[in-house]
Amino acid sequence: MQVTLTRLLGAAALAGTALLAGCGNDDGTAETRSIKVGTMSGPESEVMEVAVQLAKERYDLTVEIIEFTDYVSPNAALADGSLDANAFQHEPYLRSMVEDRGYDLTVAGYTFVYPIGAYSEKHTDIDDLPERAIIALPNDPTNGGRAMILMHNAGLIELDDPENLEATPVNVVENPHGFRFREIEAAQLPRVLPDVDLAFINNTFAQPAGLSLDDALVQEGPESPYVNLIAVRSGDEEREEIQQLVSAYQSEEVAAMAQELFEGGAVPGWE
Repeated sequence: MQVTLTRLLGAAALAGTALLAGCGNDDGTAETRSIKVGTMSGPESEVMEVAVQLAKERYDLTVEIIEFTDYVSPNAALADGSLDANAFQHEPYLRSMVEDRGYDLTVAGYTFVYPIGAYSEKHTDIDDLPERAIIALPNDPTNGGRAMILMHNAGLIELDDPENLEATPVNVVENPHGFRFREIEAAQLPRVLPDVDLAFINNTFAQPAGLSLDDALVQEGPESPYVNLIAVRSGDEEREEIQQLVSAYQSEEVAAMAQELFEGGAVPGWE
């Protein structure tokens, strides 16, 4: 009888252990309910913090934010498995990284359009730009292309193909004022503003530098194709945790925080 009782107690203990494990995987380990997402340091991270809170409240999902200050590292970290997702780039930039670096990444959901604008500390009107003015551009292909297309549309230059989203200064076929272009890392553009006549700055970096879209001499409109997104490794876009993050992000609470932080310079891209 003692042996039988001992065996029964042991079986009960094992059953209790299984129950404590909750919804585990087939190998007996507990299911992971946490993910890491990469963002740009600054207001974009503050916006993501709202989604992080909602993901915890609604889905009991723990999301850790990893902050970056450049546009290259977040995709490298996602590709090598250091991140589960990132939220900082628009689709043309993601496509260029996939093509150039062979990353197997895809779109899980859309976030905001952060319009790019042209700012100046020396001039108050785009028509005031002098001959041979120095114009600073983002040095990544797609954001540089945004700036080139804006200049073409404003009549400052003429491009060989105004539909080319990756246009660079080599695609300029008419430059009647002899503008000189300086391609600079996007995050550094607010710092060089005093040294140039005009700088095209993403709102991601403009707003933290105290620049408002209302101050821009030229800016993108709501028709911009550059809606930002949440990127993941291909095959993870339907993963439950990723879809829960996307759902938490595409919320009224997140939109309200972006409206507050970017002062109208963030347009929801999921509506």
